[in-house]
Amino acid sequence: MSGSPKGVWTAGAAKDVRTVVAGLVRFDLRRFLVGALLWMPVSVLPVLTGLALQKIFDGISGRAPAAPDQVLWLCAALVGVELARGLTMVVAWTYGDYWWDAAATLLRANVLRSVLTAPGPVAARLPRAPGDTLARLRDDVSDLVELVDEAVPLAGAILFGGTALGVMAAIDPAVTAALVVPMVVIGVASRLLRRRVRSLHQRARVLGADVTAYVGEMFGGVLAIKVAGAEEAALERLRARNRARREAAVRDRLAGDLLDGVTNAAVEIGAGLVLVLAAPAMRSGAFTVGDLALFTSYAGWLAALPRVVGGILARLPHAAVATGRLARLMAPHEDVRDLARDSGVWFHREPPAAAPRPRHDDPLEVLEARGLTVRLGPLGTGLREVDLRVRRGSFTVVTGAVGAGKTTLVRALLGLVPLDGGTITWNGRPVADPGTFLVPGRVAHAGQVPRLFSASLRENLLLGASGDGLERALALAALEDDLAAMPEGLDTVVGPRGVRLSGGQAQRASAARALVRAPDLLVVDDLSSALDVETEELLWDRLATAARDGGGPATLLVVSHRRAALERADEIVVLDRGRVAGRGTLSGLLASCPEMRRLWAEEGVAEAGERAPE
Repeated sequence: MSGSPKGVWTAGAAKDVRTVVAGLVRFDLRRFLVGALLWMPVSVLPVLTGLALQKIFDGISGRAPAAPDQVLWLCAALVGVELARGLTMVVAWTYGDYWWDAAATLLRANVLRSVLTAPGPVAARLPRAPGDTLARLRDDVSDLVELVDEAVPLAGAILFGGTALGVMAAIDPAVTAALVVPMVVIGVASRLLRRRVRSLHQRARVLGADVTAYVGEMFGGVLAIKVAGAEEAALERLRARNRARREAAVRDRLAGDLLDGVTNAAVEIGAGLVLVLAAPAMRSGAFTVGDLALFTSYAGWLAALPRVVGGILARLPHAAVATGRLARLMAPHEDVRDLARDSGVWFHREPPAAAPRPRHDDPLEVLEARGLTVRLGPLGTGLREVDLRVRRGSFTVVTGAVGAGKTTLVRALLGLVPLDGGTITWNGRPVADPGTFLVPGRVAHAGQVPRLFSASLRENLLLGASGDGLERALALAALEDDLAAMPEGLDTVVGPRGVRLSGGQAQRASAARALVRAPDLLVVDDLSSALDVETEELLWDRLATAARDGGGPATLLVVSHRRAALERADEIVVLDRGRVAGRGTLSGLLASCPEMRRLWAEEGVAEAGERAPE
């Protein structure tokens, strides 16, 4: 994937922009060309308007006398041309809007396809703040599509400019030359300002996304802010970010306005030169009132050409920033060509039904990881040479202190973070890309933090899956009693991030969502941390029983420090600072592993406190 340093307009950045622009034009070439042809009369018809004005004023002034009825017909023709131009503009605008929305949808669909389905861990590609991703899909996509859209009026302005300059040059070459000066000035000014404009636009985009992300974090953590009494501190931090964003946005806007100002000033100077040069010619009779009317009419329309050229030149650095930011969301094996390739987005018909869950003919016998190494952060913390073997029908628990690497191990196993070393095999076969192989129905994952949407509980549990097995999944997750207490049942809207559910309900809803996919292997991370002791024991009893009798996932891989999970485990893997400190049954580890004894004692004290009456 090509790229360029921040704020620098390079040959690579220009090539990337051209590649995306060409892809957007090609993906629906017929519609783009039809829209361009519809827009051409809007730009070209003013040529006829100028000629009609020339005839009218020459007829009125006596240079080329015309009968009153001829003048009236000319006026009628002038009105007809303008009406036709207005009608064509409405049609072209409506047609162009469809292409604009389709092109924007194509870019967004390709980015989302890559994020959701391309091989390789996606975490390294996504920005830290979700708001930054949304800003890219909204603002950066708009920047690219608008650049392509500007090519249509540019073509019309060039066609009009060439025709009008030919007509004007035949009348007076010197006066015509005065109108060419603005185009040269604008080209030079845009070239000089391009790098600065790109740098300022990049900063404005980043800081704008930062504010959006922080606002989302404030709403998500409103209870934590209130409990800590940190309302004023949170607002001050928001104000500081807004001030930085506002300053960057003002600088970005000023740079664009400066270029527009140079464009407008150059156009006005050109119009003044026309009047200065035309005066002597009019005194000598070589330049008529009709000629002046034609030049004055054309001058206004010719001003569109340098403005459009200036606008496109100003958009080029914006488009380079947008291309780079969107390309960084794509998978490592993809490049900017994949941003605008036709990926089968449906615009004219109903989309096909969702593809059924892929079937696999190799049910789990053994999942094995050897030498897993993940380096996180500047200190290289994470995992170091960790081995893991999960056999079919087993209940395996990974435990350890906070920061021991438990969640990192699970995420590395499932391809959610990139590996710095190690191999993963499924039934002895190497797994090249666990992120696309260890998915339902092979594996289902309930993460440490429940990811719920502001939708009904049913939608959160199914997420496109069939409803088969939903009742069984609710029972295994020990959620049926909570569901019975909800007046709207499965149609209960859980709110943003599941805020209308308790912590324990949200965790069990996440587990039920994984269970409804009937995986060979269920992977859960700290599932019962928010549960009371009784509900926790019920949950693990049901999962363990279902695994033994075939009524649920046959194999369980659990990250937990809770005694209820540890007591039911067939094998426990103890991690300590990214390494395996012990492996075996609970009784064996309590006898041989000091770290396991320490964890067991600490958890016993914590759970005793939970059981104590208030």
